[in-house]
Amino acid sequence: MSITVNLRYTGKASAALDFAKEMVSSGTVAKIRAEKGNLRYEYYVPLDECGDTCNSEKTVLLIDQWQDQAAIDAHHASPMMAAIANLREKYDLHMTVERFVSDEGGVPEKDKEFIRE
Repeated sequence: MSITVNLRYTGKASAALDFAKEMVSSGTVAKIRAEKGNLRYEYYVPLDECGDTCNSEKTVLLIDQWQDQAAIDAHHASPMMAAIANLREKYDLHMTVERFVSDEGGVPEKDKEFIRE
């Protein structure tokens, strides 16, 4: 069983995008990806907010996937959480969170016809 957490960061003008860029450039994302139990840590920008230049986003989506709750708990107890919290404050970001638990059965056979590999 894995747990996927979708976090939507919102802020004024490009604050959420600037936050995500600093998370990457500071090496924090690489450190999180190297943590035991991390399966995925990726930022995305909604295209409907992007416009022509993709420099004025108000929302950034983080897809954060972990092996189990123990891995999430260890991440939350790590020193990186203080750095992340400081950056959230710096960019005055707000968040919404959704959690999903993996379906151990995989994709149902009747849904596979809609998937192009």
